[in-house]
Amino acid sequence: MKEILREIGMIARALDSISNIEFKEYELTKGQYLYLVRIYENPGIIQEKLAEMIKVDRTTAARAIKKLEMNGFVEKKDDQHNKKIKKLFPTEKGKKVYPFIKRENDHSNLVALAGFSETEAEIIFTLLQRIRKNIEIDWEFVKKGNNRNY
Repeated sequence: MKEILREIGMIARALDSISNIEFKEYELTKGQYLYLVRIYENPGIIQEKLAEMIKVDRTTAARAIKKLEMNGFVEKKDDQHNKKIKKLFPTEKGKKVYPFIKRENDHSNLVALAGFSETEAEIIFTLLQRIRKNIEIDWEFVKKGNNRNY
C-alpha cells in the first residue's frame, strides 16, 4: 500500500512552514493565517463552525482566535438574536493582509501543480476531496469520544 498520507503530510508541513516564515512580518504565526482566511471568506462565522471547517478541536481554535484578536486581525461581535453567540469578523488590519495571504496561496497552488494538465489537476482535486470525506467520517467519530478499530 502506498503511503499517501505521508506524502500529504509532508506537503502540508512544507507549505505550513513556508507560510509561517513568509507571514512572520505580519505577526501571523503557527497557522493563524488559515483562521484569518476562513473568517475573511465567511464573515460572521462562529468559532465552532470555524473549528469544524479547519478540522481542529475547539480549544485549538479558541487559542488561535484569541491570538488573532489580541493582534487586531479579527473581532468578535454579539449575535443580534442570541447574546451567547459570538460571531467572528476580520478587522481592517485583517482585511489588509488577506490579499497577501491569497497571493501566497495562489502561488503555492501554481507551484504544486506545475507540469500537470488541467485535467490532471481536476482529477487530483476530486481524489483529494474523496480522501478528505473518508477521513471526516473517522474525525467525527473520534471527536465524539469513540475509538476506531484498527
